[in-house]
Amino acid sequence: MNAEQILNLPSMPAASPSYPRGPYRFIDREFMIVTYETDRDLLRQAVPEPLEPNPDGHVLYEWIRMPDSSGFGDYTESGIVIPCVFKGEAINYTAQMFLDDEPPISAGREIWGFPKKYAEPKLEVCADTLTGTLDYAGQMVAMGTMAYKHQSAPGGREAQAKGMAKTSCNLKIIPDVDGNAKICQLVAYNLIDIEVKGVWLSPARLHLIPHVNAPVADLPIKRVIGGKHFISDLTLPHGRVLFDYLKDA
Repeated sequence: MNAEQILNLPSMPAASPSYPRGPYRFIDREFMIVTYETDRDLLRQAVPEPLEPNPDGHVLYEWIRMPDSSGFGDYTESGIVIPCVFKGEAINYTAQMFLDDEPPISAGREIWGFPKKYAEPKLEVCADTLTGTLDYAGQMVAMGTMAYKHQSAPGGREAQAKGMAKTSCNLKIIPDVDGNAKICQLVAYNLIDIEVKGVWLSPARLHLIPHVNAPVADLPIKRVIGGKHFISDLTLPHGRVLFDYLKDA
């Protein structure tokens, strides 16, 4: 391979790149999000400066089922998103993610800094109940439930699409060959080409179990606020640097 060929590779390894070049389109992407209140001091510890965690102490625990994802295939993920503020703008910070497919783990970490680890999440309809579970290393660490299509959400599909376009960010850390940080950034992105196909609300329950390698229970549940279920098509574009710790701190 010459230098031009190497620079045109979308990802590693060169012999069989883990993922193609984006943007990436998702069809019939299904979300279950349980919103709960946690300890505000622990939330502050989980959120990197200069982000400010929401003053209400709210956490979004998510399951996302992705049956048709360009370049990535069919997979499911689960994890924690924290509503924050950055320079007066409401922004969502992704704190933990667990999924069952290697290409989106590699792409998510290498491009946007998504905090992805391999695990076994599942989102399914069990009779009248939408049920999410997360197993890590053979042990269940999270379970969430809500009533299936219990109530249409106020504002409907238009309001949900607007909310999904909100800026999100991740903490991207990639070491250099000497072990020191080569990249240490807050990376922002905004979903585009969003088409919401349905959105529903319901009472919800959430159970988190302590685990050293999947520490979702480190933000304990004080009060469950409710559940949201929605299905949409969307595109995940490339991101941008929001804050560079090696230059701006």
